[in-house]
Amino acid sequence: MFVHCCHCYWCQRETGTAFALNAMIESDRASLLQGELDVVNTPSNSGKGQRIARCATCKIAVWSNYAGAGDAVRFRVGTLDEPFRLAPDIQIFTASKQPWVVLPADTPAVAEYYKRSEHWPRDSLDRFVALLAARSGG
Repeated sequence: MFVHCCHCYWCQRETGTAFALNAMIESDRASLLQGELDVVNTPSNSGKGQRIARCATCKIAVWSNYAGAGDAVRFRVGTLDEPFRLAPDIQIFTASKQPWVVLPADTPAVAEYYKRSEHWPRDSLDRFVALLAARSGG
């Protein structure tokens, strides 16, 4: 639906690198092809936490689920079959980005978070609203 490149300190800490690249993908569009998962509950800056599904063997983070969308949306790019297809749609939490990271001029960037209605394409917004409606039963 949409791809964040997040530069917040939480993502830096959790990934061990300068940022996290997270595609918001409906759970039914991303599946585990092999192996087993260990799900780890971790804290998040929002205070609501996140669940990170890790490969039970190598412990790589396969996807995350954040509290706001629950199990309905999976977040991750690097573990997809073709991660090169998912460039960031927006750079977020740039106020805490590492000073040596150079942001592309043609990608929107915000100091913290943003309003979906101002940045998401209409079809992505529609998909997200439909997903949340189905999740809540209405």
